[in-house]
Amino acid sequence: MPDDQDSPTVFEVPGLSAPVEIRIDTWGVPHLYASSRDDLYLAQGFNAARDRLFQIDLWRRRGLGLLSGVLGERYLEHDRAARLFLYRGGMEEEWRAYGPDVEPAAKAFTAGINAFVELCRRRRSLLPPEFALLGYEPALWEPSDVARIRSHGLYYNLNDEVARALTMRDFGPEAEDLRKVREPSPHRLRVPDGLDLSVIPDDVLRVYRLATVAPWAGPAAVPTAEGRTGPGTAAPRTGLDGSNNWVLGPSRTATGRPMLANDPHRAVTLPSLRYLVHLSAPGLDVVGGGEPALPGVSIGHNGRVAFGLTIFPIDQEDLYVYRTDPDDPTRYRYGGGWESMVRVTESVPVAGGEDAEAELWFTRHGPVIRRLPERNVAFAVRAAWLEPGMAPYLGSLNYMGAGDAGEFTEAMRRWGSPGENQVYADTAGTIGWCPAGRVPVRHGWDGTLPVPGDGRYEWAGHHEPGTLPSVRDPHSGWIATANQMNLPPSYPAAERTVTYDWYAPYRYLRIAECLEARDDWTVEDCVRLQTDHLSLPARGILPLLDGLSGSGEDPRTAAALGLLRGWDARLAADSPAAALFEIWFRRHLRPALLRSALRHVLPGGLANGSADGPADGHANPLADGLVERALARILPAEDAAADARGDLSLLLAPEGRLGPDGAREMRRVLLGSLAGAFAEAERLLGSDTAGWRWGDLHRSLLCHPLAGPVRERTGSEPEWTTIGPAPRGGSGDTVGAAAYTSDFRQSGGATFRLVVDVGSWDDSVAMNSPGQSGRPDSPHYSDLFGPWAEDSSFPLLYSRAAVEEHTERILTLRPVDGGTAP
Repeated sequence: MPDDQDSPTVFEVPGLSAPVEIRIDTWGVPHLYASSRDDLYLAQGFNAARDRLFQIDLWRRRGLGLLSGVLGERYLEHDRAARLFLYRGGMEEEWRAYGPDVEPAAKAFTAGINAFVELCRRRRSLLPPEFALLGYEPALWEPSDVARIRSHGLYYNLNDEVARALTMRDFGPEAEDLRKVREPSPHRLRVPDGLDLSVIPDDVLRVYRLATVAPWAGPAAVPTAEGRTGPGTAAPRTGLDGSNNWVLGPSRTATGRPMLANDPHRAVTLPSLRYLVHLSAPGLDVVGGGEPALPGVSIGHNGRVAFGLTIFPIDQEDLYVYRTDPDDPTRYRYGGGWESMVRVTESVPVAGGEDAEAELWFTRHGPVIRRLPERNVAFAVRAAWLEPGMAPYLGSLNYMGAGDAGEFTEAMRRWGSPGENQVYADTAGTIGWCPAGRVPVRHGWDGTLPVPGDGRYEWAGHHEPGTLPSVRDPHSGWIATANQMNLPPSYPAAERTVTYDWYAPYRYLRIAECLEARDDWTVEDCVRLQTDHLSLPARGILPLLDGLSGSGEDPRTAAALGLLRGWDARLAADSPAAALFEIWFRRHLRPALLRSALRHVLPGGLANGSADGPADGHANPLADGLVERALARILPAEDAAADARGDLSLLLAPEGRLGPDGAREMRRVLLGSLAGAFAEAERLLGSDTAGWRWGDLHRSLLCHPLAGPVRERTGSEPEWTTIGPAPRGGSGDTVGAAAYTSDFRQSGGATFRLVVDVGSWDDSVAMNSPGQSGRPDSPHYSDLFGPWAEDSSFPLLYSRAAVEEHTERILTLRPVDGGTAP
């Protein structure tokens, strides 16, 4: 449905009790005005389908395990995995867990989606072009769809739990200490009694990843050299799934009003993950961002309270390892006997073929993701997010209408998943931090490693709401979170473990130093901080170059030292030094440093050498092979955003960790890795260092998730299946987050940003790249990509007067009066 003068502006919508007005502003943000909440949510669903129908239809099919029905048998594995991780409890218990408002909202919202789908079936010109290209129609929704689908959330810590087990299995606990920093520290790893690490296969999480990582996620959707996209391998989620938020009290702003900023970091996608909307009805007037397939708003303000979230990575997952019956591999040891797995079979439709049967197995803990009958073992996942009331972000319907700070924090007590750091501010000047999410109770174990599934390692419910720490109106006048370990020293981490797997602190530390330095913050200043590209790892490493001599070295080493010395550690897109530093740090320094450290921690008498070989100068192929295998585990080549905390600690405190003379070895590694990095930069960017630009390597290219299937069916790709590329500054370590893959393509970051001026609401700003609409024929499909790439923002309008002044188009939804809808 093109957004032009020839498009319909009046729609008859079944289920409405009164007309609803939708005003679309200059930036594509819809402002919905209804006379009741039921009508408002129905209109929200209708409008979400109007702007994002293909995206939300694909979201539903992927989540319910229905991709094969439209894309063919290649997606059967994904469908089976998705079905394993659906909510399978009773819907009455599910709706009750959220409170009284969520079920009516879900019913109205999905009725609105269905109204637009039915309209498209009558007027096929309204269908987005993807449906015609791929040869299928959008489906109708059930209200339960928005609650049963769980695989789109951000969950923790199953990937780390298994990576830790595999690292310890092959290389020992010292290598694991290099792979991932655990906090709060010190933390000693203890292998659970009865756990045999050797039985865990490398691919134990393949099915889990098929369920939780979309086959077209992020840059994986970009066609390969062989011209194929579509179903991916079971790679782990890489890149940066973090976020930044902060809130400033009246004493810290130029206006004397509170201010709130939020920029979630997810995969850079086409269309964008989030959708801005303004929802107004008696008793509710909220504007902000949410996911287009869900009712409500999760980040924004309601004219009384502003709110924004980041991930608070509660460990809500565990891998259970079972000993199975040699005579019947569907039975597993539990307690003093054998317990049978539950088998569920479901029919999966397959486009162009016969329906397939999906066989699903479950233990008392959850879905079975791997069975090895030849070894008498099986593996299942227990996940808090499969319990009632845990659908990701659906609980935001409870807090988005809060009247003040107290009502907001009370509403957060119901929050289940994912774990969140919520910051908030109200018009009374109150600011606060309220982490929320269900924290499993584990008596005598901490969830850092898989556990036997024989009954000795059970959850004892969840910790009561309110047991997590919180802050209100701190003396500092500001609060910030960036997924860092933010438990206070007094928190009893051993008794009420949240997790030991937190994000690196660099973004938070940079935000904190900036917020603390001023008391005259403005909206524009917050936007600049959201897009700040100063790298704390670079700032920490650069002083180590002082005193290092390039004389007598490879001339490339001297040239590299000359380029990096005096650099301000800002990863600007036009910076030559930034390009060299990121090539050096990610691809040369870190591997060299870890090789050196591994030689001193790996078993088998390898502690007698440096990264170049044993101390006696003789080659040791066996040792080198072990080091390289360990390095591949610790520093995956596909994830250029891997946590660098352990590497930096080796540089800053090398003694005892890099051999008997750690400082000497550290200097050798620094100098020895620079020449190779400089040579690689020359190969990638040319010999003229003055012409090097970080943004010439580090670029954002957005690809439509089904560019590959469209090409396979039609032999070509429409122009709208890609947007970009655009040069990008920053990295996964900067506040202006721009994580990238091994080929430097941006994989994650903040395509959605928000800064709220509390009380002067029309002075708030936002960004949502590449555009508000998912329809390629809409002017708002890609209109925000350029401004986003330039770190800009646009007004987030709230008052009726401001909305009317900037209205681009008006749509009217009206009840059906017994006639035929247009």
